[in-house]
Amino acid sequence: MNHVLINGADNAPNRVLLTHGAGAGMEHAVMNSLALGLADEHIQVIRFEFPFMQKTRADGRKRPPDREPALLDCWREMATEFAHPRLFLAGKSMGGRMASLVADELAPAGLILLGFPFTPPGKPDRFRGQHLATLATPTLLVQGERDNFGNREAVTGYDLAPGVKSLWVKDGDHGFSPRKSSGTTLERNLTAIVAGMRRFVLAR
Repeated sequence: MNHVLINGADNAPNRVLLTHGAGAGMEHAVMNSLALGLADEHIQVIRFEFPFMQKTRADGRKRPPDREPALLDCWREMATEFAHPRLFLAGKSMGGRMASLVADELAPAGLILLGFPFTPPGKPDRFRGQHLATLATPTLLVQGERDNFGNREAVTGYDLAPGVKSLWVKDGDHGFSPRKSSGTTLERNLTAIVAGMRRFVLAR
């Protein structure tokens, strides 16, 4: 079994399987805040890492992400290992994109995309969200208003399935951090994200 971090009650009626993006693992401060904020007697949160990040954890050497087939297989394995009557798939950036590619296949109760990487920064022609137009899985898209992988102005113009609901994070960048001039803070933004995730999970 892969090394995982578990928060919340084992008998919780909802389970969120949460993973990271390309650059930081499951113990990153944002991942910690989201997992600890969301987990309680109603929602169990299980964090896991892709193989490339597990290797980095073992020897300290940074690696590029695994190829897409390996990332998708990892999601399939973890969803099987931690199957639950009300399982939600959640991922930051790349982790969320990979979850979205197998969501309809795995048929979870819902999908949470945390900072979806629609386009690489400065490369609007390399769009990676085509499949979201036909996604059947109920989805919560949590996106920073000025995320350079897909800001509010850009994403509002994208074709998204009717079941994709957006939660916009005030002045947030790809890591949900706002500028000092915005009048908000990362802590407040993360609190708002947790509240939005909780509403999504408990309402389904």
